[in-house]
Amino acid sequence: MTTEDDLGAIMGERRQLINLAYRLLGSLADAEDVVQETYARWYSLSREQQAAIDSPGGWLTTVASRVCLDLLGSARARRERYVGEWIPEPLPDRTEWITGRPGGAVDPADRVTLDESVSMAFLVVLEAMTPAERVAFVLHDVFRYPFAEVAEIVGRTPVACRQLASSARRRVRDSQAPAAPPAGSAEVVRHFKEAWEANDLRALIGLLDPDALATADGGGLVTARLDPVEGAEPVARYLVDLTSRVAGLTLLERTVNGQPGLAVQHEGLVVAVMAFGVAGDRIRHIWAVRNPEKLRPWTT
Repeated sequence: MTTEDDLGAIMGERRQLINLAYRLLGSLADAEDVVQETYARWYSLSREQQAAIDSPGGWLTTVASRVCLDLLGSARARRERYVGEWIPEPLPDRTEWITGRPGGAVDPADRVTLDESVSMAFLVVLEAMTPAERVAFVLHDVFRYPFAEVAEIVGRTPVACRQLASSARRRVRDSQAPAAPPAGSAEVVRHFKEAWEANDLRALIGLLDPDALATADGGGLVTARLDPVEGAEPVARYLVDLTSRVAGLTLLERTVNGQPGLAVQHEGLVVAVMAFGVAGDRIRHIWAVRNPEKLRPWTT
């Protein structure tokens, strides 16, 4: 018979599963669906079957990882049909989690732990990996699962999983420039916000890397650039032009996926969330999420 302690232990795995599934899928909505499906499979087992499982937490992780692996395969096809660029779903600071309000009440079980493995730059690199690479790398390098366990989940040998993780590690290493410390990034983003509010083209250009890349994600649901804007001056001119076309935008400094970012409000509603890749004192990447389906945690 399932005791209250057993139930508490099973449900206590929820946060770990959400953390894992979000990193694997880059979508909070999909991560929540995966966790729901994982628990549905657990409760579809008979009590005898549940009692025979030595590590319920390990069982739940294995099932969630396999569901994610299947979803990643179909996601590649879905994203080929996606309108414009696909950017992972941005997460607010934990004090704004779920409610969309600073200081709002938060259910700890629904938080994603915000660290470097959930930064937008990191998630974008994960998107370029094969499903097997992504699962092997996240399970081993982020969650510290041994390759023997990873192999059972991915359906490859431990040696093959080691090679997958090594290949993924190279992708991460090759794609990421030395990041600025959070305090430095926050200062750069603050100066960017002030320059944009002032429509100061020269200041914006000075804050952007010469090869800066700005990518927007509207998902075909709202107006957004379908292709990235490249180069400091084109990006700066695009931003200045945007504020001239859309009056009444308010820029708010917010933590986005654990890093300094901006929330853009129009008539009191969050209409975009911007994440930044900062190297030194320059902004190299801007990821602007406009798709309203990805802004649920930011809206009240």
